[in-house]
Amino acid sequence: MGPHPLDALSADELSRTSALLARERGIDGSWRYASIILREPPKAEVLAWRAGDPIARRALAVLWDKRSNEVYEAVVNLGDDALESWTHVPGVTPNFTVDEYHDCDVALRADAGVRAALDARGIDPELVLFDLWTYGNAVMPPQWRDRRLGWVDIWKRAAPGGNPYAHPVSGLKIVVDVNTMEVLEIDDGHDRGFPEVDAEYVPELRGEAPRTDLKPLDIVQPEGVSFELDGSRIRWQDWEFRLGFNYREGPVLYQLRFKDGEEYRDIAYRMSLAEMIVPYRDSSFDHYRRTAFDIGEWGLGYMCTSLELGCDCLGEITYLDGVLPNTAGEPVVTKNVICLHEEDDAVLWKHVDPDAGTEVRRMRRFVVSVHATVANYEYLVYWRFYPDGNIECEIRATGIMVSTPMEDEAAAHPTGTVIDRRTYAPHHQHFLVARLDLDVDGGGNTVVESDSLPAPISDANPFGLDLNTRGTVIASERDAGRRYDWERQRAWKVQNPGRLNAWGAPTAYKLVPTGSFPAMFDEASPILRRNPVIGNQLWVTRHHDAEMWPAGDYPTQSADDLGNGMSAWIADDEGLVDTDVVLWYVFGIHHITRAEDWPIMPVDKVAFTLKPFGFFDRNPALDAPRSPAKGSGACCAGGAGSCACGHDEAAGGHGEAADGHGGGGHPADHGAGGKTATEH
Repeated sequence: MGPHPLDALSADELSRTSALLARERGIDGSWRYASIILREPPKAEVLAWRAGDPIARRALAVLWDKRSNEVYEAVVNLGDDALESWTHVPGVTPNFTVDEYHDCDVALRADAGVRAALDARGIDPELVLFDLWTYGNAVMPPQWRDRRLGWVDIWKRAAPGGNPYAHPVSGLKIVVDVNTMEVLEIDDGHDRGFPEVDAEYVPELRGEAPRTDLKPLDIVQPEGVSFELDGSRIRWQDWEFRLGFNYREGPVLYQLRFKDGEEYRDIAYRMSLAEMIVPYRDSSFDHYRRTAFDIGEWGLGYMCTSLELGCDCLGEITYLDGVLPNTAGEPVVTKNVICLHEEDDAVLWKHVDPDAGTEVRRMRRFVVSVHATVANYEYLVYWRFYPDGNIECEIRATGIMVSTPMEDEAAAHPTGTVIDRRTYAPHHQHFLVARLDLDVDGGGNTVVESDSLPAPISDANPFGLDLNTRGTVIASERDAGRRYDWERQRAWKVQNPGRLNAWGAPTAYKLVPTGSFPAMFDEASPILRRNPVIGNQLWVTRHHDAEMWPAGDYPTQSADDLGNGMSAWIADDEGLVDTDVVLWYVFGIHHITRAEDWPIMPVDKVAFTLKPFGFFDRNPALDAPRSPAKGSGACCAGGAGSCACGHDEAAGGHGEAADGHGGGGHPADHGAGGKTATEH
């Protein structure tokens, strides 16, 4: 397939961008690239583009001079081999990079002061992990707020190859100028030693044999997969969309459409994760600095790891590589960073009719997934597409909790949970912000907040049974921030008032929220001022091409988002009715830590769903095929036909059950005419 305006930058385009900047601006080894990303064309241009039209390819590079700490944005026209703009951006700090993380580790291992501090505590430097973190403005030492400043956590392995996060060096933090890797301060608050903890999770280190009572479970598709990948375009059943990948968001889904009859109907222009904010809710010495903006301060794409068949993804897999720049502007390829595959997902729809028989269809879903390692945590991101028109985004968090030694043995800790001997894990929150640029049947949309309300008892409602819904139009950005209401089972519908379904209602998609929780910050908190987007569970804004990052373009070392984040976007109170709107859904994990999360955390899952609501005139998955019978106890795949498992009517397995309830009375009843199946 030919190129498309939204195709991710190739390795060649990354190299050409840095080569042009070296030629035009003298960029050399004293500079670092924070990022190079596709400068996406304006949305209106992309929507007007047709195959065969010319494509203007542009790259946006963010880089800084390590000597002056000055930050610049460069726009490179790749087709013309020209530098279109070179803009100084004062007063900001770009995202930290993987290269700097490793450079910091090397520098600290060689630093005499750091080695002396470790030696004073009897710590072998070869067993240490140096974990570089960014700062928020409010917790930065004032004398160094003009620097590219990092602070470093220190962890110790019990032995080579052991859990690197097993033993925190409590009370010891290192403050570093990340441009020069100069150690500015060794902040020594206390020394609580190393409690004897059970912190290893690898079976060989635990001396624990894996269980042997599980039989093989194979996922096979002997005729191959059901989806098509053509360039960046993916087609599966009635779905069509494009897939991009960049350093900040990781996977980006573009131009999502669903084929309804002979018509491809628009659902969304662009969907991604735009921010991830993790504040640790513990103001002690070890944790008061610990609020991470993992997407804005580091980049989800930079932290995505290579996936392996049979472990991270199971079945018939198609992998895609990720190509991103390092800090020299050179392309780096992560093999198999995106996994594409189909999964079985139990039943799609079913009904048992004692006369006509059983009709059942199995659910199959198409999955786009990436896994990101963010220091001690792993985030597993799944975008799932369903034959009934649903879209689901699920995040799974796993990895290793931050643990903290206590002064004394205790059964409880006020800001965490005791998880091991003299050790607690602090409570924290994982806020994710999904950017959902929905275009339901086109760009003229209106967002309606839907509440469920019981009607009062009256002559017309004597038993109090009536349940009504009430819709509230989110008319302008003055009302952009919305909160989830459990008692009203609140949801939000994106409607197209210009297109009605067969029953006279506007076509719509509904955001079904889960994983919603309040921020639980005092309004005066500098942590909340820095990222007010977490103060509500939903925001609605009018679409603007430049409005991408809800906590601001440069959240590293930020004090607030007033320059170009959510607060600035809604300040002009633009109208939101029958226009191009963007939803920003804030969800995540309110992690009250538990002992069962230690020493490695089973996945904690959170998801939201975009569900068609009057978008179709009826169930769009009525054409799902019957599944063939499989397995030793299988019979009656659906519809008319004889049972293949040897149970005939003489055995009492067919027809009406003995309890008089037809095919639904026996726990094993199923199949045509209420037939039953018995495991052999």
